[in-house]
Amino acid sequence: MNFRTLLIIFTGISVSLPIAWISLAKILLFASGLFLLVSNSFNSSRIVWFSNIWTPKIIWISLAVFGASLFWTESITSIGVLALVKHAKLLEVLLLVLLIQSIRDAKIGILALVAGQTFLLLSSWLLAFGAPIPWTTDPQGNYVVFSSYLDQSVMFASMAAVAWHLRNERIWPKWLSVLLSAAALANVFFLLQGRTGQVVGVVVLSLIVMWSVPKRYRIVAIAITSFMLSLALYISSIHFKTRIAGVVTESQQYAQKTDIQTSAGWRLNAWHRSLQAIAEKPFFGHGVGSWALTVKRIEGEKGASVFGAGNSSNPHQEYLLWGVELGVIGLLLFLLLLFSIAKDALQYSEAIQRAIFSVVAVLAVACLFNSAVYDDLIGDYFCITLGLLMAYGIQTRVAATKELD
Repeated sequence: MNFRTLLIIFTGISVSLPIAWISLAKILLFASGLFLLVSNSFNSSRIVWFSNIWTPKIIWISLAVFGASLFWTESITSIGVLALVKHAKLLEVLLLVLLIQSIRDAKIGILALVAGQTFLLLSSWLLAFGAPIPWTTDPQGNYVVFSSYLDQSVMFASMAAVAWHLRNERIWPKWLSVLLSAAALANVFFLLQGRTGQVVGVVVLSLIVMWSVPKRYRIVAIAITSFMLSLALYISSIHFKTRIAGVVTESQQYAQKTDIQTSAGWRLNAWHRSLQAIAEKPFFGHGVGSWALTVKRIEGEKGASVFGAGNSSNPHQEYLLWGVELGVIGLLLFLLLLFSIAKDALQYSEAIQRAIFSVVAVLAVACLFNSAVYDDLIGDYFCITLGLLMAYGIQTRVAATKELD
């Protein structure tokens, strides 16, 4: 087994490990990607397929605009550069596409990704049944191992979609796809506390049902399925019902008393301040790394106590983060990024299409409630997952083209 394959395996499994391992995988991935670019070791056919997809172009343009905004950012340079580096994790998608040069390597990477998440899933269920898990770092009894319940619930829902839609790709046994998908979604709905995870779990299941019926019924199917699943969860799961009721109560408290001490109240206030910041500079924004500084200024004398003393906070909303930092241009770029990933997926087989569409849908919804690309760990998870799936799609197209030739 060569270094390339080992790096693909390590990168795939790293997002299921503590953050230090993710950082190490990123360093190795970026170093290898730079070597590939400098040495031009990928062949001409790979260049053709790489140029025929839109996602790389949108990522490069987005990072170029973020980089240019260092010239007008309201943040200090060091904070701006740090924020740019966090946004630059999007390059993981491109580097994996460059690194993976065969269907075999793509399958190995996807298998490593799902194997790592399966380890976390088993650990979570063992914690729920009271088994001692010495490797967990969660002191609060949230049934997670190395991350927060919010991140892990979203990752489990996404992993369930990938496992299900690739069930016939001979990466793992078909029965295992059914078992993993069911266990992951059950964990999201009935064990973990993440409200965002429960919402994206409904999205994943609704898409699965939608694609199982004829095309003319799909819009009706996804609408009915989403409603029925939400209703069934509300009735059957005390946990789900409590969390939804909590959101309603906290939102009402914010509307009536501007209560920002609750989770929902803090988010609503952060989103309100973000919209005010966008209104101040709607076209080019306040510059990369400027979110915390800008909203604290708008908040006034309580800014530091609300958003923290440092500059590492974010609005828990990816769309607004790009909007504050780059204005309407940033918001359009992020929407174009999601659209381009979905558009590129149309070139691939149905199974890969549906896996990518599902991950993009999960990402789009998760970004409504969290900075799911900007944040470490979950952002790396999405970038690596999409990079592996895109590489798999490209390699299957390359293989099909060679057979025709």
